Amino acid sequence: MKKLVLASVMALASISLVTAPTLRAQAAQSSDQITIQNPAEFNAYQTASTQTDPAAKSKALEDFLTAYPQSVVKKAVLDDLIDTYQAMGDADKQLGAASRLLQVDPANMKAIYISVALKRGQCLKANDAQVCDDAAALAQKGLAALKGADVSDDAWKKLTSATYPIYHSAIALDFASSKQDFKSAIAEYRTELMLYPLPATQSGAGLVDTLQLAEAYAKPGDSRDMVQAVWFYARAWNFAPPAYKAQIEPKLEYWFKRYHGGVDGLDAVKAASAQTLFKPDAFTVKPAPTPPEIVTGVLAATPDLTKLNLEDKEFILANGNPADAQKLWAVLQNQATPVPGVVIDASATVLKITATTTPAAKPKEYVVKLTTPAACAAVPPAPSELKVKEGQDYILANGVKADTDALGDVLTGDAAKIKKLTIEYAVRYIRVAVTQDSKDNKNADFIVNLKAPVGCKEAPAAGFEYKLQPAEELDATYDTYTAIPASATKAATAQIVLREGFIQAEKKAAPAHHPAAKPSAAHHPAH
Repeated sequence: MKKLVLASVMALASISLVTAPTLRAQAAQSSDQITIQNPAEFNAYQTASTQTDPAAKSKALEDFLTAYPQSVVKKAVLDDLIDTYQAMGDADKQLGAASRLLQVDPANMKAIYISVALKRGQCLKANDAQVCDDAAALAQKGLAALKGADVSDDAWKKLTSATYPIYHSAIALDFASSKQDFKSAIAEYRTELMLYPLPATQSGAGLVDTLQLAEAYAKPGDSRDMVQAVWFYARAWNFAPPAYKAQIEPKLEYWFKRYHGGVDGLDAVKAASAQTLFKPDAFTVKPAPTPPEIVTGVLAATPDLTKLNLEDKEFILANGNPADAQKLWAVLQNQATPVPGVVIDASATVLKITATTTPAAKPKEYVVKLTTPAACAAVPPAPSELKVKEGQDYILANGVKADTDALGDVLTGDAAKIKKLTIEYAVRYIRVAVTQDSKDNKNADFIVNLKAPVGCKEAPAAGFEYKLQPAEELDATYDTYTAIPASATKAATAQIVLREGFIQAEKKAAPAHHPAAKPSAAHHPAH
């Protein structure tokens, strides 16, 4: 569903925008004919344009443009190249041909449409701000184009019906992904979807953007509308292929529960949204009780509070009245738990130091806080197994004084007595976003203090997602929490701190073991 289904990328190929040029070697017979005066050029064009194999035709057309860069049929050749590269399935060259056509014919509607459709696909895939902006700018140009005098009303209607939805989609995507302007994105997606016949919203680009509209309604800010988000998630779920229903349903249930307080009534939303694209004004969803009321109800209905998922536990700690929050915390504190979520920050905050005083002595390990923590990718490489005096100076220059003072002779003693000194930047805590709100806002709601620092080479990068075993899993023990009240723009949350954290490596599937077949009776020697 995240990939754009460009079912109508070549819709313009069947729509005649202008009278097709008639090429003649002799003088023009009428005003809509294009004359090639040079017979050699005419023959080269005829040879190239009549090729039947797309690969051979594309090469012949490109050779023609190289030989005759200012040909009167340059526009026609570039137009033909767009179709030829489409037949070859080469989207990059197709986009290149459309871009070249726009250089010589800036108002060419076919080239605008092809460029918007392909750049929109690139924007969806890579979320490149410049590509998204380019697609939106061309889409605005396409929407502003006026009907030519030689274009019939019927042809113009077919043209705009095929192109305008994709133009509004590209503009909406740019607002949502590049500019983070979800209010404008919502307006553009709604305009786009209103242009489709109802069946067209049940598959392809119409269905994809139904889901994109749900996502836009769910984003934080003034434009958030949980009921509309639920409606469009349900609509997308109704018509999504089976493989994608499982991805949509958790979001549908999350936002429905977030607004309504439970899943009762969700089937009615699914049934209603299957019948019509937009939510009727008469269709309503009963809002949930207040957050404290929800918490009291959940606690009363849950005999074993340890069975609650992590998001629900945070919701209770953030929104429950003091007695209810404490009831849950009394169960959680000092208990171990996995922490599935997206890493927001895992900066280097300490130096791991190993010092060996004699060849036979066991190395001593120390941890020194850095005066200036930084992202692992940004810290300079720490010297390893360097000259002892250089290492001592490096630690004194970068470590917090209270920690460096505690090293005693390692830093102040005779360097000759230390046989080996190694230094490594390391991570002491990992900040993780667990709830969907925290992921959307890129704020950590869980802070995991590690039992032992993890070297930067093994530490997770921002954006890495911890899951549950057999995937890589982050585990820790509940320590403290702080409830953070809601603000005008943010819901209430809780900052949960855990201690004694450790990482469980991903468990690789063991290779299948097939026992050797026993030999048949014919293979046994006679006794």
